[in-house]
Amino acid sequence: MEQNNSSTQAGTQAGTQADETADFGFKTVPREAKASKVREVFDSVAPKYDIMNDLMSLGIHRLWKHEFLNALDPRPHYRLLDLAAGTGDISFAWLKRGGGPVTASDINDSMLDVARDRAAAKAYLSDITFLPADAENLPLPNGSFDRISMAFGLRNCTNKDNVIKQAYRLLKPGGRFLVLEFSQLQIAALEPLYDAWSFKALPRLGQLIAKDADSYQYLAESIRMFPNQETLKSMFEAAGFERVTYRNLSGGIAAIHAGWRL
Repeated sequence: MEQNNSSTQAGTQAGTQADETADFGFKTVPREAKASKVREVFDSVAPKYDIMNDLMSLGIHRLWKHEFLNALDPRPHYRLLDLAAGTGDISFAWLKRGGGPVTASDINDSMLDVARDRAAAKAYLSDITFLPADAENLPLPNGSFDRISMAFGLRNCTNKDNVIKQAYRLLKPGGRFLVLEFSQLQIAALEPLYDAWSFKALPRLGQLIAKDADSYQYLAESIRMFPNQETLKSMFEAAGFERVTYRNLSGGIAAIHAGWRL
C-alpha cells in the first residue's frame, strides 16, 4: 500500500513539474518564460524573416501557402482571423483573392510592424485590423469569424490546446480553423538529408543572413518537438472540432490541418 502511495506521489510530482515547464526547442524552460523567449527569437529575425523563409524552404513555402489559401476559400462575406500573422503573407493573400475583412494577430510587435509597413505599401491598411495579442488568450468576442488561419505559428505557442480552444470559441457555427505547420516527415529515406539541412545548414544561413544562428537552431528544434499529424488531429477533436482532416505537403515536411465548428 505504501508503495502505491509513493508511486502516486511521484507521479503527481512529475505531472506538476511537467505542468510548470515547456519545451523551447530541445531545451526545457519554465512555462511562464517560453513566450518571452519566443518573442526574443522573432524580434531578432523579423527584419530578415521573409528572406530567410525563402532560404529555409528553398521557396517551397510559397507553394504550401498557395495550397493553404485554397483550403481557406476566401470569400467577400467571410471574416478572417489570421493568428501568428507575422509579416502578413496569409492576410495579404486572403485579401488579394477577394476575402473579407482581416484581423491580423501576433504576439510579436516587431513582426506586426513589418506587416503594417507591407500593408501600407499594398494599400491594404483599411482592410486589416492589427491585434498584438497572445493566441492563447485573445480579447475578442465569441463567434466573430468565419475562418481562422495559423501558418507556422502553433509550434511556438506554450499551450497549444488553449490556442485550439480559442479558435473554436471565436468561430461562428459553420466556421473553419486551418493550421499550416511543419510536421513529421513521412519518407524515411530523406531523414538524414532533412536533418542535415535543419541542424547544419539553417543555423549557418541564419548567421550569414540574419546574424543569428541560435534563433534558427531553435526554429529547427521546435519543428521536431511539434505534435505529429495524428496527435494534432486528436487535439482538434478534443477541442470540439468536427470533420477534422490533415493533408501532408512535400512528404510530410509540412501539413495542413483543418476542422469545422458545426
